[in-house]
Amino acid sequence: MAAAFSDAGPSVVLDTTPRLTSPWPFWCAEPGAGLASIPPDRPATRQRIREAASWCPAPEGRAWQVLTDHQEWSSAPLSLPTDPAAWHQLAAAGGWQAVIADTPEAVAQDLITARCAGHAGQAASWCSLPFAVPVLCAAATGPGVQALQVAVKAAVAEGLPLQRMVIALTATGEGRPPSPVRAAAAMLRSHVFSVINVPHDPHIRTYGMSDSHRIRPKTLAAGYDLAKAVLASAHQVWGHPLPAARTPAPLSSDARVASEKVPA
Repeated sequence: MAAAFSDAGPSVVLDTTPRLTSPWPFWCAEPGAGLASIPPDRPATRQRIREAASWCPAPEGRAWQVLTDHQEWSSAPLSLPTDPAAWHQLAAAGGWQAVIADTPEAVAQDLITARCAGHAGQAASWCSLPFAVPVLCAAATGPGVQALQVAVKAAVAEGLPLQRMVIALTATGEGRPPSPVRAAAAMLRSHVFSVINVPHDPHIRTYGMSDSHRIRPKTLAAGYDLAKAVLASAHQVWGHPLPAARTPAPLSSDARVASEKVPA
């Protein structure tokens, strides 16, 4: 999706997963300074935020960025923000036009846990952000679509915006999807904005997103289909063209100087 959106403007993936469970640090072709270079308690310029992001190449000479943690595995874990609004503000300050948040939460578990605790969960908070289109990913297998159907039921119960939701069903092998997957996809299409089938890609299965410029053309085409579905969903809800998103005010020169000073 980030590679597809990079055609229209700068795009970034936000890696919200803790360092030791995230594969993103290993997948970046040109690692940036990393999230550790953006102190959460001090102002940051757009240049510093952009320098923190890593680069990943895509086919046809395009490139997209990833904000992830590049510390050594033995370093103390970063205290990453849990509020999706903080990630939204960081991406807005960085000036990216398309932002893809890679979140680790299992949606159904998050929704049920939040409901029992009496507060808004992570999934609901992400969906409430400006111009946010939720994308649910599941394996194109019997157990995969069963878990997806439970997540959709939980989302319906909690009033999440299914009408703008996009679902990505990822094949785990070559050939036609099993009949339970085809039946589930047909059922889901009447509840969500779009269901996209992502083909099996042996290179990704073996190496992940490292050498992402070597992914199959069919996989890249599925990325374009996902990006188009997300954009069409946003246009249906918020109009075409999309309204301008709010961006944080730029730092003045005085604020920049002050932000670089370390108190005695």
